[in-house]
Order: sequence, then structure tokens, then C-alpha cells
Amino acid sequence: MLPEEGRRYELADGWLTELPGDLWHDNAAERLKGILKDAARQADADVHVAGTPQYVTTPAGIRRPDVFMVGRDVARTALERRTRTYYGPDLLLVAEIVTPRTGNEHTDRVSKVAEYAAAGIPHYWLVDLEPRPMVTLLELRRDGYRLARKARSGETITVERPFPVAFDPARLSEME
Repeated sequence: MLPEEGRRYELADGWLTELPGDLWHDNAAERLKGILKDAARQADADVHVAGTPQYVTTPAGIRRPDVFMVGRDVARTALERRTRTYYGPDLLLVAEIVTPRTGNEHTDRVSKVAEYAAAGIPHYWLVDLEPRPMVTLLELRRDGYRLARKARSGETITVERPFPVAFDPARLSEME
């Protein structure tokens, strides 16, 4: 288990790295989690949408995605075992909120793309909040992730997999 102490960490390639976080980042993660939960409920999808403080194992180590999705049976098993760690192949979708101008921006855009693909996670979403919210959707193919689509603030992003969901990325920067 990784140390908590009010901070967030990941372990990759033998290095413990503190994750950046701020109110805007954390709010966007919570908003996306809510959007996905609402859409899953409407679609009667058999999924569980989660976020920190849970972990995902990848070939490089232990990651802490901002938002991710697993099947309900996988979540139920984790709950029964009292674990907060999921294995890459169990995930349906992972989303990372990119923190610009940090080492984690490179990690989210490069390292995690390779790691999550190697782990077999079918959908990887990158969320940029600056200068205006934008979501980049990557889908796993035989040779790695490929760009499925992008949507900027003011546009509606619509996907059918892993279940139908549609939203304007501008919603990710709204405060409740």
C-alpha cells in the first residue's frame, strides 16, 4: 500500500511519485465521475465508476487514475476482499485529468498511454482543462491506442462504448 499522509502517489518503474492536484483538477475528476455514473445508470450498464483512493496495477507498477470504470462484479469482488487495487485487464475505461507544465503531463500523455495499452484497458481518456476543457478519447487496437475523437468546450462528445454517454467538456470546469 502506498503512503497517504494527505498526498497522492503512484509507483512506477521503482519510483514513488507524488501526484499533483488542485481544486480545479479534483473538481473536474469528480464532475467526470458523476457524468459517467449518471450515463451508466441511464443505460443500465453493469459497471462501477470509481476514482481515488483506488489503485490500478500496470506493467510498470501501481497507478492511481483520476477516474476509472470496472464491471460491477469486479468491484463487488474487490469490496469483498477489502482491496483498493484493480488489475489492468479488469478495467473498461481510465481517464486522467492532465496537469499542464508538470512531469505528470508527460506521464499522462506518454508513459500511461503505453502502460494502459499493455494492460489491455480498452478506453483511455485524456482531459485537458486549459485553456478550455477538451477531452481526447483513445481506443485500444491491436497495435496500441488510436485516436477515436476529440471534443472541445462547446462541442458535445458522444460515445457508445462502453455504454452511451454524451456531454460537453465545458461541464468539467463547472463548480457545483
